[in-house]
Amino acid sequence: MYVGDRDAASPRSLTGWLDRSIVDAAWSADGSSLYASFDDHGLRKVARFELNGHMTPLLDNLSGGVIDRPYVGGEFSVSHDGTIAYTGSDGSAPADVWLLKDGQKRRLTALNLSLTESKALASVRRIAVKGADGRPVDAWLATPPGAVRGQRLPLVLEIHGGPGAAYGPSFSSDVQLYAAAGYAVLWANPRGSSSYGAEFANLIDKDYPSADYGDLIAAVDATIADGIADPNNLFVTGGSGGGMLTAWIVGRTNRFRAAATQKPVINWISLALTTDATLFTSRYWFAKMPWEDPISYWRHSPLSLVGNVKTPTLVLVGSDDYRTPVSEAEQYYAALQIAGVPTLLIKVPGAGHGGLAARPSQSAARVAAIIAWFDRYRDPKVGQQRAVP
Repeated sequence: MYVGDRDAASPRSLTGWLDRSIVDAAWSADGSSLYASFDDHGLRKVARFELNGHMTPLLDNLSGGVIDRPYVGGEFSVSHDGTIAYTGSDGSAPADVWLLKDGQKRRLTALNLSLTESKALASVRRIAVKGADGRPVDAWLATPPGAVRGQRLPLVLEIHGGPGAAYGPSFSSDVQLYAAAGYAVLWANPRGSSSYGAEFANLIDKDYPSADYGDLIAAVDATIADGIADPNNLFVTGGSGGGMLTAWIVGRTNRFRAAATQKPVINWISLALTTDATLFTSRYWFAKMPWEDPISYWRHSPLSLVGNVKTPTLVLVGSDDYRTPVSEAEQYYAALQIAGVPTLLIKVPGAGHGGLAARPSQSAARVAAIIAWFDRYRDPKVGQQRAVP
């Protein structure tokens, strides 16, 4: 975050020491400071920055923007007297309007009271994970209402996209629906995720996917060691980059009973030449163009691992997806069919990349399809209890 003269001359950074990206900023009424939001360890925070760079933390419970998955998000505004209005949550419900006034937080709305009062919702807690090389990885676990301590549960690993993005302990309709179907749900921020600084994000620079796979598997192993997950009833899903990692995982291990890859990258060469981010992909995610070093593109493509796949895999994509085009999903579906792997292709009519679950009806149908696919391959003796749907 920079400030400068009114003609933008003499810019200087107020946050050069802060190894996080500024999301949004607003001036105080008297122009003596700036309020800014940034993501840190899976939480969106707001702080006040003096013009000398001094920071005063104010909030850490911003939420909102995405309801189906637990992405970090939230917005704020500042009044003339310094009161902050923001979208916030304690994780037990979708975001409401909150106020911070005179140092006190207060929720103004309860827009989803009918949901929270009439439904049995999963509880969410943080779990400790040591990643592929021993570095800590943030992860969260949701367990179905009524789950009995000591009873092993089928586990869904939910992987975020990006990879420059982050999950957090936010409300997620996907998580709640999986839990209502009797699954424990795990999500994590493997290396490459945002909100942990440049070094952590760049651990997969020009090398994606790679050791982020090890971080995700370590998170699964942590839930097994914690006594929650049944090691013989593991399932995996994710969208976009998470869809690619889902396909990468089932190409690397047969530990999962079923998978659902959503709007995935399958072949980096074809993706680089058909995506709406063509120049970005080739220029920043690889050292050379596809025709200059096709082996590097192929080495990071889940398509290269299809010969190893034994896991029944559902493939989902929006029919109007131009970021990870339909041809990526079609390639994977065809390859799995040729390899004799149980598979199913679902195209969501009229849905783009960011809109695969934009309409509530599509969001509900998408999750219902994934649960039905997982239920088909789940051991029926494990995790029998169901919450109120």
